[in-house]
Amino acid sequence: MDLRLVEYFIAVVDHGSVTKAAQALFIAQPSLSQAIKSLERELGADLFDRTGRALELTGTGRSFEVAARRVLRDVAVARDRVGAVRELRAGQLRISAVADVTLHPLPILVQAFRTRHPDVEVRITDPGHVGGVVAEVRQGHADLGLATLPLKAASLTVRPIGPQRMVLAMTPQLAADLPDPVPQAMLAKLPLIRGVDDRLADLVEHPEALPPARDATVRSGFRQVTWELVRLGAGMAVMPEGIAERQLTGVELRGLDPDIRREVACVYRADQLSPAATAFLATFPLAGPA
Repeated sequence: MDLRLVEYFIAVVDHGSVTKAAQALFIAQPSLSQAIKSLERELGADLFDRTGRALELTGTGRSFEVAARRVLRDVAVARDRVGAVRELRAGQLRISAVADVTLHPLPILVQAFRTRHPDVEVRITDPGHVGGVVAEVRQGHADLGLATLPLKAASLTVRPIGPQRMVLAMTPQLAADLPDPVPQAMLAKLPLIRGVDDRLADLVEHPEALPPARDATVRSGFRQVTWELVRLGAGMAVMPEGIAERQLTGVELRGLDPDIRREVACVYRADQLSPAATAFLATFPLAGPA
């Protein structure tokens, strides 16, 4: 049913005549009369009793009036809610992110967004790996995804946010005989703690010289466990400098030679960006597509 016909019907009821309603609606009286007749044909019943001089509602008309007013109220509420989301007075922003960006730079970006749009709820999920971030965005479970390059995201837009500098974290005892920076070639001989979803081979200059992750001193699927193992001296770990500085105490950090920097990127569906997602992207400068 055309919502406009419902609005016309209520206007006629409220003004008491087609003539006055047409004037209020700024349409021709014959057009309004034809619209009311179209509505009656669609409903299969007369809404107005036209036998007397005054325009009166029929029994069906009175019943329809109750329903019509309810519909218009619901539509008004829906429009207001849509407007609130569009104007960022309400709504939700869903972000999927890998663990390595949830401490830096994600909190900084979310804080900048919340400062500008405090009425928008932000929900952050961690699917556990880069592929999961891409899948959540592609399937519509997240508005935006944050992960580190490289990533496979066909049909999605990938834009770099900024680099993460990678460092080697260890206790002072393990660091005692190491140069600063540590040559990448030495990584193959060090007691490395590596993640289950390890991407170190994507970062080093000569990945073929790096032993397989299965040969690592420890393999951990939990970053908090990795941090504690490093702090206790069970091994060394290559990790983002920002995370190491914020989460690890009593350890030393060594740069790597050549320096390792990996790019943090935002992935999203460019043709389906919500108002909140568009506003989030505006909180930080973006480079061109990756």
